[in-house]
Amino acid sequence: MRGSAEGIVAGVVLDALLGDPMRWHPVAGFGRVASVAEGRLYGDSRWRGVLYAGLLVGSAGAAGVVIERVSRRFGVHGLVTAGVTWAVLGGTSLGREGLTMAGLLEQEDLGAARARLSHLCARDPEGMDAAGLSRAVVESVAENTSDASVAPLVWGAVAGIPGLLMYRAVNTLDAMVGYRSPRYERFGWASARLDDIANWVPARVTAGLVVLCGGSEAYRVLRRDGKKHPSPNAGQVEAAFAGALGVRLGGVNAYGGRVERRPEMGDGKAPEVRDIRRAVRLSAAVTFAAAVVIGVLR
Repeated sequence: MRGSAEGIVAGVVLDALLGDPMRWHPVAGFGRVASVAEGRLYGDSRWRGVLYAGLLVGSAGAAGVVIERVSRRFGVHGLVTAGVTWAVLGGTSLGREGLTMAGLLEQEDLGAARARLSHLCARDPEGMDAAGLSRAVVESVAENTSDASVAPLVWGAVAGIPGLLMYRAVNTLDAMVGYRSPRYERFGWASARLDDIANWVPARVTAGLVVLCGGSEAYRVLRRDGKKHPSPNAGQVEAAFAGALGVRLGGVNAYGGRVERRPEMGDGKAPEVRDIRRAVRLSAAVTFAAAVVIGVLR
């Protein structure tokens, strides 16, 4: 198993079988390093944010180059690629979180479901009913199908181990400092824009795979509603999911006391609890399709 494609596909299989590493997760380790770096570099300016993002993403890329060269020298490139792919993917854990939320809502345990929502997204869960929680989960599963599954695979196929590590670094920094708040409005600007750039192609690849797996209605809604979302990337995937599942996504969301009203996508009813399980199945199918495409093309 000497090629990148074989290693990437093997990494997808490992993620499907094992989920995220339970201990010593390298992404969590990177997050701790990023927190230390933030403490030393933080300042309420874009330039400090550019330095912060450039240093951390560049370091991840440099580590990837070293790992790739050493693994090739010792003839274990495929095996190492499989391990790195497994470490940076989050598709199986995403699906497990979605199913956990579905189970809590099916038991009508709204308190536990609200407490668990933070594992999927940053929305304020207080006051959410079952319908609001169901919509939040379906939208999070849709968006993270790209962020956690397809995008790492795309960058791995394009740039090997450095691409895998750099993409996960970019996405992690966006989750940490890329949202709008008084603290991160300027400092997190570079991380957020870098994440938008890194996900532009993968989000559209993901939407295309949703159409492939979900049918013509996904394509119709994607074409009509994909640009309505404030995010240039999330809207593509959420619109395709809305069409494939026959549901209506979008509406009022609250984040840290800030309220956003997002345009609706799709023509169906608001998502119900059962639609969470359907979204998880579609997400898994899209991830599998991405791995098949990479294996065939490479």
